[in-house]
Amino acid sequence: MRNDVAAVFVTSIALVIMPARAQQSEVDIPDIVVTATRVPLPVEQIPAGVSVIDRESIYAHGYNSLIEALDDIPGLHVSQAGGPGGQTSIFIRGTEGRHVLVLRDGMPTNDPSDVNGAYTFFSSDTLADVERIEVIRGPMAAIYGSGAIGGVINMISRQGNEPGLHWNGHLAGGYPAAGQGTVTASGVDGSLDFSVTTQLQNLRGYDSTPQREYVYTGVPQGFRSALFSANLGYNLSEGTRFSLLLRGQSADSGYNTLGQTDAYYNPLPTFDDSNSTASAAQILGRIGGSTRFFDDQLDSNAFIGRIQGNRRYQEPYNINDPNQASLDAHYVSNETDIQLNNTLHLDQMLPQQVLSGSALTFGYEYIVNSANERYWSGNLLGNYTSTARASSASNAVYAGTQTKMMDKLTLTGQVRQDWMLAQAPTTWRIGSVFDVDELNTHIKAAYGTAFRAPSLYERYGVDAYGFVGNPNLRPETAKGWEVGFIKDVSLADQAKFVTISATYFDERINDLIEYVFLPTYTEANLNAAHTHGVETEARMHLFNWLDLRATWTLLTATAVGQSSDIGSNLLRRPQNTASLEVTLKPTSTLKIITSIIYTGPAEDILIGPDGNGNGTGYGMGQHGTVANVAVNYVWKPSLTLYVDGWNILNSKFEPVSGYQTPGPTVLCGVRLSL
Repeated sequence: MRNDVAAVFVTSIALVIMPARAQQSEVDIPDIVVTATRVPLPVEQIPAGVSVIDRESIYAHGYNSLIEALDDIPGLHVSQAGGPGGQTSIFIRGTEGRHVLVLRDGMPTNDPSDVNGAYTFFSSDTLADVERIEVIRGPMAAIYGSGAIGGVINMISRQGNEPGLHWNGHLAGGYPAAGQGTVTASGVDGSLDFSVTTQLQNLRGYDSTPQREYVYTGVPQGFRSALFSANLGYNLSEGTRFSLLLRGQSADSGYNTLGQTDAYYNPLPTFDDSNSTASAAQILGRIGGSTRFFDDQLDSNAFIGRIQGNRRYQEPYNINDPNQASLDAHYVSNETDIQLNNTLHLDQMLPQQVLSGSALTFGYEYIVNSANERYWSGNLLGNYTSTARASSASNAVYAGTQTKMMDKLTLTGQVRQDWMLAQAPTTWRIGSVFDVDELNTHIKAAYGTAFRAPSLYERYGVDAYGFVGNPNLRPETAKGWEVGFIKDVSLADQAKFVTISATYFDERINDLIEYVFLPTYTEANLNAAHTHGVETEARMHLFNWLDLRATWTLLTATAVGQSSDIGSNLLRRPQNTASLEVTLKPTSTLKIITSIIYTGPAEDILIGPDGNGNGTGYGMGQHGTVANVAVNYVWKPSLTLYVDGWNILNSKFEPVSGYQTPGPTVLCGVRLSL
């Protein structure tokens, strides 16, 4: 398989030598990204896999949740069990779901109460108050610390930037029994800038139990959510701003509880209990300030933020259930984050004819996490409990640098030192981008290290079956490298007739934390994993009325090390994923976007027709294709009519065995901007 991956990449790299068909005759405004190095850089100058989803794209595609926006990004796979609100993992370049660090405006938001410390709001987090999403693939712990092994997802909040008061929002309804409404007020009034968003949505949903199972009932698992967000700023003077961000969201959803087992993992009679519910709420508050010193050569910002999370899963006793099952699981978390970030611009201190865009970043971060986890379930064979109540603190300092030599070679480097409990992991990353102007090509390369600190449950959790957490766990660690290119092909007066990118990546994760019996049931740094592959993307502006975008990812993710799973494929990592997006603009006021997303088969725990997987074992799951469409018609400059359709061909694909993709969903609405 390694040879196949290398061959594909060599074939892709051959495209680099294709000559440009014409000289560029127009200037394109590049996408500027901050997350990758903490200093604004065009995408072409960043030595990492980068994807940007801006507000215009969110509107045009009808994205509402975070996973909808992430579903066709190369190198990234969404693994969702059920509909909105269902348990969701994001695998970046084949790493674990817990190896993705999710940020909001640079502040970590992963859930300390999650068993693995992963982000728990993927399928319910709304984008109503998000201006843009920046996804950086590859080891990024040298910049952002624990958890950034596979990559970083940074959601950047909307901010008022135009004088006066401006209103925008949308109201929509659709099938099956779907309703959604959003209002945002934003603007600038003297020294004050503001953006305030509220949103309500309700979906009847579908039964996530596959129709191939005889226990399928068709009882829908609904979803409803609410959001309030306020991003306020006071500009004391040019370059000096104080800010306050307040954000609260809640979501309620249904889920299925098929495939129960007893204490010895023997399957119980399958019963589709339609009264199982999940609720999740999160409150975020942050206050900070930014300013400039020394004739704008030094940018400094500091903030203190706090996130409180509350999740609960309940299954009341049902008299018709032969298992007499019930469940109550409650997860409460708190995280306080203090950051001081600085950027020193060095251009005035260095010879411009040799070095340009030079900057030095440095800062400090202090994080305190706490979690209170209480899990109880019972059935006719007995009860099960699991608890964890603990807290931890960490300190970190970091530094980074970047420069461009002779207007050809961009160099970046970062290093970070963390301290947590008895551990002191050091991580670093270096990267380069070489511009071959004659070929309209940027060649990228990077190498980095990363880590994930053990979660509070992994360290201090206990359960009724004898599990005891291991406070002596070491952090999971990773080393990874990548090499790739971005190439623009011109045609006539089109500077970017086609843009092609391809990246080969290779990463090894060591000291993976897994359950063991030594001689008690606990956690240990036992195993390792190796992921490598190719991610590609092509964007084609064929005509003024037709754009194409295609992605393809080839991945191998296997277990290595000392366990019995050596050489086996990691679960739910498809070897092939691809997408095709077609954008039609028949008129200046009408835009139609059709996207087709293909997911290849992946190793999984297979669920049989009885809704239980304990007797089925491991095997290759399904492959599937899902089609979506978004239609936008600008009736007036301030009014747009739209129709968004998800899974319009009613695919029965199971991204996780035993959980079917929700059926066709259509929203028809109006978007106003005043």
